[in-house]
Amino acid sequence: MENNNVVKKTYLYKKHIALGSKMVTYSGFIMPLQYKSSIVEHMHVRNHSGIFDISHMGKIFLKGKDSKKIIQFLTTNDINHIKIGQAQYNCMVNHKGGIIDDLVIYKISETEFLLIVNAINTEKNKKWINHYIHIKKYKNINIIDYSNDYSILSVQGPRSLDLIQNLTNISLNMINFYHFKIGKFSGIENLLISRTGYTGSKGVEIIIPNEYVEIVWDNILKISNNIIPCGIASRDSLRLEMGYRLYGNDISDDITPIEAGLSWIIKFDKEFIAKEILKKQKIEGVQKKLLSFIVNKTGKIPRSGYPIVLCNNYIIGNVTSGGFSPILKKGIGLGYVNKNKLTKNSSIYILIRNEKIPISKVKLPFINNP
Repeated sequence: MENNNVVKKTYLYKKHIALGSKMVTYSGFIMPLQYKSSIVEHMHVRNHSGIFDISHMGKIFLKGKDSKKIIQFLTTNDINHIKIGQAQYNCMVNHKGGIIDDLVIYKISETEFLLIVNAINTEKNKKWINHYIHIKKYKNINIIDYSNDYSILSVQGPRSLDLIQNLTNISLNMINFYHFKIGKFSGIENLLISRTGYTGSKGVEIIIPNEYVEIVWDNILKISNNIIPCGIASRDSLRLEMGYRLYGNDISDDITPIEAGLSWIIKFDKEFIAKEILKKQKIEGVQKKLLSFIVNKTGKIPRSGYPIVLCNNYIIGNVTSGGFSPILKKGIGLGYVNKNKLTKNSSIYILIRNEKIPISKVKLPFINNP
């Protein structure tokens, strides 16, 4: 039995140490936080290109004629809407409509699917899938957990595709957003290269057998000084600028996709767990609502857990994700508030060390697509 208390290392751990990264524990892995400066890394990805080690992500493979059936029942989006060679953002929900995990599903064939899931949820996801395979009595399905066998590199930034093009015979610019190709990269055959990412900038993610990941990492960094290694601190600020939700902060088993502002990944023309609950929320509205905001006072940065209050200090919610936007040069954040306590003209604040700081509601993303 796997010991979930053991902190793991990715296959690039020694590379990160050699490059001088500050290491931290994240999602059960020792991960690079930053190499020199998270703001420098953030801006380099927005203007040039950066490479991230995201090998901690879970990689679950479903194979067999019943694979599509179980995915359709357990998730809110509709994989019938995507073709072979396409990926889809999706979420699995529990009986109350809460988000078990948000994930990206790759359609390898009509009977083969790769699920890239959050590292902290890999075991939970497998148990949930197996539970319903048993309940539904599906026989033609095989689950393989490749999480410990494969690494993932994410190369992101407006120059990323052009800079790494010489490493592959696949025309990277011809891969559409949320599509993928399987082919040769950096001399390694049969790698999955997808036009996906968590930064909002142009880029690809490459799934690589562990034994080859050091070679691919080194070859990418040798290509150009305009590709720099980046850590999870800049990855977090990059995703926050785009308003991407982070599991464990902005979404969880107690938050539905409707509450999280993710109703666009719910397709009510198919059957799935908690469909009626989510349909009711869609029609009647929800009390808990995701708020995206900019801090109106220079130098004040919101952090997870900070109270969101009205002018009379009445607490209406809490910040779930917050930080400094290097592009806007302001504090930005996400949080949940009691919708019934708000009016159109309500003045909203966050409390930072008992100081009431005014914030402004804004629509996501915080910045235009880079």
